[in-house]
Order: sequence, then C-alpha cells, then structure tokens
Amino acid sequence: MDKQQLLEYCMSKPGSEQDYQDDWHADRIKVAHKMFALLGEAHGRPVISLKCGVDKVEELRQQYPDIVPGFYLNKTHWNSLYLDGSLQSSQIYQLIDLSYQLVVDGLPEREQQRLLALSRG
Repeated sequence: MDKQQLLEYCMSKPGSEQDYQDDWHADRIKVAHKMFALLGEAHGRPVISLKCGVDKVEELRQQYPDIVPGFYLNKTHWNSLYLDGSLQSSQIYQLIDLSYQLVVDGLPEREQQRLLALSRG
C-alpha cells in the first residue's frame, strides 16, 4: 500500500487538514483539529495509525497480525496497521473511513453540520 495514496485518500475527507509531526516523523491528518490518522514508520515498516471503536479494537488485532496497538497513541482507541503486510487496500480504506467518522461523531453538532455542507459541495 502506497503512503501517498493513503495520504491523498485521507485528505479527500471533508474538512481534512495535514501537518507533519517532527517528533514522530509522521504526517498527521485531522478534521476540526482532531487527529484521525497518523502516517509514518514503526520498527522500520510503514504504518498508518487510526482511531477505532473500543468494541472492535481488540477484535481487529486478534484477527489480523498486521494490526497492532497504536504506536505513540492511546492503545485503547488506536490501532496501527502495517502497510507492507497482508492487509487488503479495501480493508485499510474502510478503517480510514471508520476513524474519520468516529472523530466527526465526537464533534459538536454545529461542526458536524459544517462538514456535512462541505461534503455536499
């Protein structure tokens, strides 16, 4: 899975912003100043870290060896996905969508409405 493709996909989400986190040598992707993805490396391998519902976080880790507790993040709510492993592109895109939606759902109603308007063009 190509890091640039994932970055572009994340940035296609309404209201997305990207910056570079020097301490982690990673790209952060946020919506309304709340991070929903972190692209970087861990143990010499490319990873994307994504927010995940507590009900699914452990299930995904047990089901897929290339999904591990989130590097540098709260391991209860974040998973890191190795991009050079066996995960399908479609699985990674679905988990990006889930992460984005979890963050949006936690935003104030007014901000959610603004993002909805952005998505409609």
